[in-house]
Amino acid sequence: MMRTHADSQAFAGCGLNRLWAYGCLGLSMALVGSYVALSKPLVLVFPVFLLAWLRFGIGGLAMTRWLRKPASEPPLSPHTRRLLFLESFLGNFLFSICMLFGVSMTTAVAAGVVMSSIPAVVAILSWLFLRERIGWRSMAAIACAAVGIGLFSLQKADPGLSAAPDTSGPWGMDRALLGNLLVFAAVVCEAAYVVIGKRLTDGLGPKRISAIINLWGFALVTPFGIWAAWSFDFGTVQWPMWGLLVFYGLAASVWTVWLWMTGLKTVPASQAGVFTVMLPISAAVIGVIFMGERLSSTQVLAFGIALFGLVLATLPGRRPCMAA
Repeated sequence: MMRTHADSQAFAGCGLNRLWAYGCLGLSMALVGSYVALSKPLVLVFPVFLLAWLRFGIGGLAMTRWLRKPASEPPLSPHTRRLLFLESFLGNFLFSICMLFGVSMTTAVAAGVVMSSIPAVVAILSWLFLRERIGWRSMAAIACAAVGIGLFSLQKADPGLSAAPDTSGPWGMDRALLGNLLVFAAVVCEAAYVVIGKRLTDGLGPKRISAIINLWGFALVTPFGIWAAWSFDFGTVQWPMWGLLVFYGLAASVWTVWLWMTGLKTVPASQAGVFTVMLPISAAVIGVIFMGERLSSTQVLAFGIALFGLVLATLPGRRPCMAA
């Protein structure tokens, strides 16, 4: 069957939209990796809850105009309001708590291996709640992402830190096991963030989603932030730390969320989950460039496997313009 000129233009337009969406998803996760690496000095200066409170506050100031409802957008239904709350509660608030406390109880290596399951968990939740079909290529991409991230995390093992220092956890539970379970809970929260975000992009614009879930995040963490700020001496913070804090707030609350939601409007959630491989890759690149870290040949191989999975997930298929 011959393709008309109009069909060819539409096909090319869809291809460009897909490339733009892939770029947004990849850049979003790359920014997450970069601010995670660069925010390490911030955690040494600010208490965790105070840092989170300031992050949401900076993001809220930057996105004040984004809270206004566009004329073309329908009013928020009760169902959409619940999804927006869950998006912020799971993806911002609960994810941070589970991750921070989980990492404090287990090793960074074990946490990294558990985090490598994000693409697979996203795919499962997408199949359960969005009824997305997962083809063989997407499954192979998910497997490559998991193997690559897991291999990289294992290679980062430090012999001196290979075991958690204290194995006695609450309720008589092994401390390392509890930490790994909390990290996996954070993985489920992150996967839910992707799936709920896909639902939200069906009716809301990326800017408004970003602003509303940031506002919910600010409201949820405010009691803890005020408690942490009450005894904190702000005068001891040097000016470079304030500059880094502003970058962290804008990157974490504004840029990454807007980019991610923009990409999700076009790309299925299960496919978007593969882009989480960009998080450890960008964090490692920042470590090499700014912190004098080195990558071993095994780590380079791990990144190669993960990126091959990303290529598998983004190669154009037979029906690239099919609605997600």
